[in-house]
Amino acid sequence: MWFRLLSWVLWAALVQADENSPQCLVHADGDVIIGMLTSAHSTVDNLQDRVRPEEFTCSNFDLLPFVRMLAAIYTIDSINDSGFLPGVRLGYTVCDPCADATKALHCVEHLLSANGSLPVMDDYSEFRPKVKAILGARYSLLTIPVAKLLSVYLFPQISTTSSAVVLSNLLQFSSFFRVIPSDVHQTEAMAQLISHFGWNWVGLVSMDDDYGRGVHQSFLKSAEKAGVCMAYEEVIPHYLDHEQSEQRIKEVARRIRNSPEAQVVMVTLRPEIVKMLFEEMIRTNTSRVWIASDAWSRSGVVTTMQDINKVGDILGLNFVTGNIDGFTDYLQKLTVRPGVKNDLIKEYKQLYSDCSPDSLDDCSKPSADHLVKNVDLPVVYSERMAVWSIAHALRELLGCNDTFCPGETDFPPYKLIEKLHNVNFTLDGERRFFDKNGDFEDGYDVLMLVPDGQIRQVKVIGRFTLPQGKVDITEKNIMWTSTLNNTEPESQCSPSCPNGTFKKGSNISCCYSCISCVEGTFSDSYDQDECHACPNDTWSMRGWSKCEPRTEKYLRWSEPLPIATLVGVGLGLLLLITAFICFTIHRHTLIIKSANYPMSCFMMVGLAVSFGSVVLFMGEPSIHLCRAQQIMYALGFTLCVSCILVKAFRTFLAFMAFDPIRRDRLRSLYKPLIVMALATFVQGLICLFWLIFDTPHVDPTPPSPQSMDHILQCSEGSKVCFVVMHGYVALLALICFLLAFKGRRVPQDFNETGVIIFSMLIHLFVWLCFIPIYITKNESRPIVQASAILVSNYGIIFCLFIPKCYRAIWGKHTTERMRERLLNFTQTRNHASMDADLVTEGSETDAESHRSVRFTFPILRSLESLDSGFRPASTSLSSTSSQSTLRSADDPSLSLSRADSVFVIVPEGPGMAVQQRQRSQSM
Repeated sequence: MWFRLLSWVLWAALVQADENSPQCLVHADGDVIIGMLTSAHSTVDNLQDRVRPEEFTCSNFDLLPFVRMLAAIYTIDSINDSGFLPGVRLGYTVCDPCADATKALHCVEHLLSANGSLPVMDDYSEFRPKVKAILGARYSLLTIPVAKLLSVYLFPQISTTSSAVVLSNLLQFSSFFRVIPSDVHQTEAMAQLISHFGWNWVGLVSMDDDYGRGVHQSFLKSAEKAGVCMAYEEVIPHYLDHEQSEQRIKEVARRIRNSPEAQVVMVTLRPEIVKMLFEEMIRTNTSRVWIASDAWSRSGVVTTMQDINKVGDILGLNFVTGNIDGFTDYLQKLTVRPGVKNDLIKEYKQLYSDCSPDSLDDCSKPSADHLVKNVDLPVVYSERMAVWSIAHALRELLGCNDTFCPGETDFPPYKLIEKLHNVNFTLDGERRFFDKNGDFEDGYDVLMLVPDGQIRQVKVIGRFTLPQGKVDITEKNIMWTSTLNNTEPESQCSPSCPNGTFKKGSNISCCYSCISCVEGTFSDSYDQDECHACPNDTWSMRGWSKCEPRTEKYLRWSEPLPIATLVGVGLGLLLLITAFICFTIHRHTLIIKSANYPMSCFMMVGLAVSFGSVVLFMGEPSIHLCRAQQIMYALGFTLCVSCILVKAFRTFLAFMAFDPIRRDRLRSLYKPLIVMALATFVQGLICLFWLIFDTPHVDPTPPSPQSMDHILQCSEGSKVCFVVMHGYVALLALICFLLAFKGRRVPQDFNETGVIIFSMLIHLFVWLCFIPIYITKNESRPIVQASAILVSNYGIIFCLFIPKCYRAIWGKHTTERMRERLLNFTQTRNHASMDADLVTEGSETDAESHRSVRFTFPILRSLESLDSGFRPASTSLSSTSSQSTLRSADDPSLSLSRADSVFVIVPEGPGMAVQQRQRSQSM
């Protein structure tokens, strides 16, 4: 018994010795001790000059880690007071690693040591240090080496701020836990945050430690997935008093200034290094949009630095925060319980009061609200979660009920690990548990550091939720300060490609050219990687952002051109009807008879059919309309031209063919109806072959890619037949022209040579012009052909019908003029005959009389026999007769007089007579 008492006294002395160690700044005894690594000081002095393994000297008291420690102590005290672990009291020991990994390992040695040292053993299954779990460290830089060391002992470690990706690897860090998500989620959240604002060209500045390298690589992967590219990647030494730190920070600042396109900079540094970088940016009057990692996004070191509002906008992420009930009152009172050692509270009060170390009891204390005002209290909520996680694991391990915890409190620490993996509890209304990697997955708050006077205040503007992995921003809460008029900053290697274009990439995915979508494709949003093909029955033009149905284009009845064409057709038909009425009423007059009334009627029918074909060019085409268009025009206009051919041939026989033998041969060919029918029949055969072998149809040619119009029009089918059809009409017109041209000197009262010439010239000219237009203007073919048909029809109407109608109605002296002109023509021919055929032998008078009969008689006989209105009543003529008579029942007033041996036409009863009179007889 005395031996046991002596052993307990010795152990208590050793523990007290450990508590009084300069490494132990804060201590409260208990049944289960929780160790804490709290970097209350941010700098180890002269670390680069350390040549002996002597004591570390720390400086730069940091309020945030100090308040984090106080939050953990407050939570431990609350658990003790609540009786959550009946009969078990939690204690704590705090060491300050001063934000240095080497110092952190020294602290761990102290926390795990007994009698000032750590045992070296092959098997640590029964290793039972007084400290059963460790909270910390603050930075992943410190946590990683500590976690590696603690993995040797399978000693539980819970971090509230270390988010390095590598710490999720259970093979390397088998005893590590944390109440925050891994940086693999933070970097994903940062990449999505950057992508949310359309930024794809950013700079990356990180530290050269394990944490910095892990964040660096993780962010590069997340950025690649989000379509974000790095304009530059810079690394800064992680400890502040490195001899090259200041120079390196200036180099990084210069690189940032020299990359104006990259207006966004992702920074994963310690707050103190961020402050140094910002001081350099302020000195050079450079502002950017800064993306802060959780390491400094809520740091007072940054938010309260001088001229912080000149650096530009600051966005960032931090872990989900909360409020600890009663903690504010605790900080305002800030007292140390009896039996508790807390040198950090003493140092805090000394630093923030006007007293000297020798007179602490007499100096003024810091204001009660100093910590509340200068520390962002919600960020320390993670300390509460970590302590409660340990408490729930202990309750399970010790087998606690509402009144007693029967388990052994001096247990090997590794036994707590299994219980930590299985904890699942509710804290402040939220479920809390560790995933398979030992991480909490609460997500992140999206923050913006907004100007508030001369400092920045933290404002929550969104949330990144897990496991959905989605950033949700309330943009109405954003106030941009780095741009004019509160406009959203831009940070792109290349300007965004608008709708209707796509990105043509280069070696860097974020640097590209904007290429317009080709016809038949579209892009309906910004920065498309490719254009999408238009769905069925739609199309798009170059550079369009949507597809639309093509417009079917044809000669619609309501459009101006078809309306004008139909007006032309209607007026033409009206003129034909008027001409038909006029010709019918005056069909017995000499002027209408000379125009050959039956042939004129056939011509009108042909023109009416031709006009009808023009109507078929209007409206939506079909195969039947396409056939009817060409066939109606071909047959109708051929009928008309064949009638004109009959007229021209008639005039040629009547006035120009004076050789009796040739005249008789040609006369045998003059069969008006047969000629008309035969000429039209040939055209009908051409059309029949056309319909059989390659009929006109609706043009199946697909729409032009450069047009939104789907032109519906007729295709001529066989181009050979189309050319032959028009060539045949042109041939008939050319024959008419040549026959009429032969008789161009005949008085126009007795023939139509002039108007036939002119009308056929119009037709030939129009269709000659039609050929190149028809070939080159594919979309205008229907209206071009319809217009050519109209002009040809009107040429015939105004040349052959309108003048006849006018003279029949208003020509009062038509008969007298016709008689006079026929007389002049006959006299001219008689003189020409006498000059050419005068002979020296025989009677001069007989020769003249013979030649006069030779030239004059065929004219008169032809006029009657060729249906011109002169029909022979009786004819007697011989070489011995002194008189020959040719009667006309239609116009007995017509007479020709010529002196001596000239045949003249004189009235005789109901008709006319041709008489031979002497030269001496007056005309």
